[in-house]
Amino acid sequence: MKRIGIITLALLFALAVTPIVQARTFVTIGTGGVTGVYYPTGGAISRIINKKSKEYGIKATVESTGGSVYNINAVLTGDLEFGIAQSDRQYQAVHGTAEWQNRGAQEKLRSVFSIHPESITLIAAADSGVTDVKSLKGKRVNIGNPGSGQLQNSKDVLGAFGLSEESVDAEYVKAVEAPGLLQDERLDAFFYTVGHPNGNISEATSGRIKVSLIPIVGSPVDELIAKHPYYAKSVIDIKNYPTAINEKDVESVGVKATLVTSADVSDDVVYAITKEVFENFEEFKKLHPAYSVLTKKDMLAGMSAPVHPGALKYYKESGLVEYVNKDLIK
Repeated sequence: MKRIGIITLALLFALAVTPIVQARTFVTIGTGGVTGVYYPTGGAISRIINKKSKEYGIKATVESTGGSVYNINAVLTGDLEFGIAQSDRQYQAVHGTAEWQNRGAQEKLRSVFSIHPESITLIAAADSGVTDVKSLKGKRVNIGNPGSGQLQNSKDVLGAFGLSEESVDAEYVKAVEAPGLLQDERLDAFFYTVGHPNGNISEATSGRIKVSLIPIVGSPVDELIAKHPYYAKSVIDIKNYPTAINEKDVESVGVKATLVTSADVSDDVVYAITKEVFENFEEFKKLHPAYSVLTKKDMLAGMSAPVHPGALKYYKESGLVEYVNKDLIK
C-alpha cells in the first residue's frame, strides 16, 4: 500500500508540473480563385488568428474554392467552418431564392462581418465592338463558372439591359481563365465581380490585345438596385489599370464580400476570429489595396443572415452593436 501511495503521489506531482496542452480547434476558410481578392482575404484572417493560436487554441487554414455558392453550401454542410461570399448570395441563401429556390431558406447560415466592396466589372477587347452592356448581344462572353457569385451577377446585369445568357455566346469558365481567353481572341468580353485592384484584370489589360473596362450605367442599373437592394453603385479607379484604354474612372454596380459561418460553429471560435480582425483593424487594412476604403462601420453593413452569437458578443463588448441591423440580432 505504501508503494502504491508513493506512485500515486509521483503521478500527481508530474501532472501538476506538466504544462496542460490546450485542445486545438481546426477551422477552414473557403475563399475563391487564388488570383482574386477572396483568397488573400482568407489568408489575412487566418494569419491574424493564428498569431494567437496558443491563446485561443485555434488553427485556421485557407482553401481555394469555386466561390460564393460553393462556400455557403460547404459551410452549411460542415465541410467548411467559414466562407467568403458575396452579399447578394448571402441574401439569396437566407431567403431561399436563386440556387436555393428548391431547398428553401437556409436557416443555419450566419453572418460574421462584411469585408470589401466588389464591382461587377465588364472587360472587353477594344476591337470587339462592345461599348456598353447592350452591345454584348451575340458576342462571346464569359459570364462566370457555376457555383460562383459572379454568374448570377452577370445574369442580373444582362437581364437589366434586356438581354439573357441566351442573348450572348456564353462561356462558363473560372475568372482566372478569362484573361487568357480574351488575349487569345477566344472571348470578346468577360464579367468579373471583384474588389480592385485585381490581378486578373491587370493581366487582361496588359496583353497584346488592347482592352477597356465597360461602364455599367443608366436607368437599368437604377431599376436593378430598386429590385435587389443588396446591389449598390460603384466606381472603379482606372489608375489601377494604366494599360487599359479608358481615360477616366469606370462607373458600375456591385455588392460586398462577406464572411459567413454556420449556427453549428462554436461561439468561442467565431468570437475569437471577429475580435482579432477588429482589434487588428489597421493591420488588416494594409494587407490588400481593396481594403483601403474600409471602416469598422462598413464591415457591419451588407449582411442579411442573422449575426452569429459569437460575433454579436464582440460587437456588444466593443460598442459596435449600434451599427448592426437590428433585424439580424436574434
